[in-house]
Amino acid sequence: THIDALNHFGLQGAIWNGYAADEHLGDRGWKRAGVEKFPPIVARGVLIDVAGFKGVPVLPDGYRISAADLQGALQRQRVALQPGDVVLIRGGRMTTWPDVDRYVLQQPGLSLEAARWLAEDRQAMVIGGNNLRLEHFPVEPGHSWVPVHTYLLAQRGVPIVEVVDL
Repeated sequence: THIDALNHFGLQGAIWNGYAADEHLGDRGWKRAGVEKFPPIVARGVLIDVAGFKGVPVLPDGYRISAADLQGALQRQRVALQPGDVVLIRGGRMTTWPDVDRYVLQQPGLSLEAARWLAEDRQAMVIGGNNLRLEHFPVEPGHSWVPVHTYLLAQRGVPIVEVVDL
């Protein structure tokens, strides 16, 4: 399990809060927005079991978790998100561990549309999952290499937690 700090991905030469690489990136990494600067994360945690909602132990390879999937799972669980929640999404991928080929390649995960719903509409404080990259791979054509990472970290300031045993 690990947390991706806000300086993990940037956009157009800057990270969250507009810190530019030419001013804030040193020989040993970013001087701003590192995980060592995070306060303790104390908040309500909400597990969204998308695999359970879909009736499978693990979502199919490359599956794009949609906002409708999240909403359906929450409705099934009789849980409503609140601003400031830490949201953990279970797609079942950890059930394939330690089979590297099954765990790492063609991961199911969060779509950009679902990330927007969590970050903007539901104001999640932290978003995590039980897969290696949080977002699905391969990503939608025409987007950046890691659009969910770029959006959550560089544009919304929402940390990402990955490889959580859910």
